[in-house]
Amino acid sequence: MHKWQKMDDLGQRSYKCKFCDKDVASRNGYYRKGVEWRIFICPNCARPTYFEENKQIPAPMLGHNVDELPENIHTLYNEIRDCTGINAYTSAVLSCRKLLMNIAVEQGGAEGKSFIEYVEYLSDKGFVPPHGKEWVDHIRKKGNEANHQIVLMEQDDALDLINFIEMLLKFIYEFPARLKI
Repeated sequence: MHKWQKMDDLGQRSYKCKFCDKDVASRNGYYRKGVEWRIFICPNCARPTYFEENKQIPAPMLGHNVDELPENIHTLYNEIRDCTGINAYTSAVLSCRKLLMNIAVEQGGAEGKSFIEYVEYLSDKGFVPPHGKEWVDHIRKKGNEANHQIVLMEQDDALDLINFIEMLLKFIYEFPARLKI
């Protein structure tokens, strides 16, 4: 049986730390003789990240942090990002659709409406930027596909939706808050 070796210089490895959300390069960590297993210690937050060949656990989350979000929107957005960190892309896609509904209600839309009514509300009230309605419709279609068909979503599906959601959250919450002093 191979045992983990004491902390050592493993040679530099660059990666995005899931815990502190920073791009880092670490040399320090633990390894097992005879196998390609490594645990690198993040030089920023000092937390461990496990690598088995090129597989990283925990994987970095897709998207970026968005400031100035209401608590419920922040929580759901981070749930979506957390899903991507464990390769749960179908769950991330489904949750992007739910987040749009939550944004509409948080911005004054009535609860209990259909998804298309939430999309129309966001668009009519100016929360969706020019040419953004197609992206909102893309989220609807991907969410429907994930929910009503026997199909698994891939990383690229989740990344597309998260990129748009992130931009929308910055447009609605973060950028306006920066002007308030």
